[in-house]
Amino acid sequence: MGPSPHIRTSETVDKVMLDVIIALIPALIMSVYVFKLRALIVTAVSVIFCMLTEFLFNKIRNKECTLHDKSAIVTGILFAFVIPVDMSLPFVAIGAFVSIALGKMIFGGLGGNVFNPALVGRAFIQASWPVAITTFTLDGVAGATMLDAMKRNLPVSERLIGEGNMYVQALIGKMGGCLGETSAIALLLGGAYLIYKKQIDWKMPAVIIGTVAVITGLFGADPVMQVISGGLLLGAFFMATDMVTSPATQKGKLIYAFGIGFLISMIRMKGGYPEGTAFSILIMNGVVPLINRYTMPKKFGEVKANGKK
Repeated sequence: MGPSPHIRTSETVDKVMLDVIIALIPALIMSVYVFKLRALIVTAVSVIFCMLTEFLFNKIRNKECTLHDKSAIVTGILFAFVIPVDMSLPFVAIGAFVSIALGKMIFGGLGGNVFNPALVGRAFIQASWPVAITTFTLDGVAGATMLDAMKRNLPVSERLIGEGNMYVQALIGKMGGCLGETSAIALLLGGAYLIYKKQIDWKMPAVIIGTVAVITGLFGADPVMQVISGGLLLGAFFMATDMVTSPATQKGKLIYAFGIGFLISMIRMKGGYPEGTAFSILIMNGVVPLINRYTMPKKFGEVKANGKK
């Protein structure tokens, strides 16, 4: 819970989650355009196993079913969006199970989790089957992602981005990458919808994106491609802004956002991975309690006596 004063609202968890689902629809549509029917199959498997896992955990613990809040659906879509479209379906199911079981229900359910559930599932798959989560295809042909090509100074070819200008292809999503992160336009539309509905604070994604653009530019990289390719936009708008795992204070949100942007930049420019969004958000999720502690505003009427509160 955030600092007082508290304001009553008619917003409910299921209304918030419905807005997030609506915001993710453009990216889902573009993923089907780029990756065809397989994108829907992977997303459906992920959502079904997320919902099934949450249902079973509540059943085993004799708790009320919480599927009505739609958070399991959001987690299922987000997990599908951060994995390759050709990943084996059993791996998709395992990752979805881990997302809910270890990322959410083990903490007591929605509201108690420390880390973003979908990214917990992705981290588990990356640690267990690294080849499966780093094998990307476009039009049935395996190849590097744009970030990987830029990191290794590989030539940008049609095999990587399809036919046409690479910036245009990155905007529409016609490039290799994870299922839901390739189309910058679709993610920007979804992010704009969440900002319009006041479900997220625009300053957080702005700070994350701006930090990555500035720092990667200082390292000599193409800041535009660093922003519109990879998982930056998906992470900045849909994962870093998660109200459960992000700071409660305004100052804390900005510190948190800058930390994510800084870590993404360092991993991309100096780390062993071409992408760093998932790990950066998970790391900063773990720092949130500390950020909240040191950025909590002074209580109304609070004074110091003899140098002590």
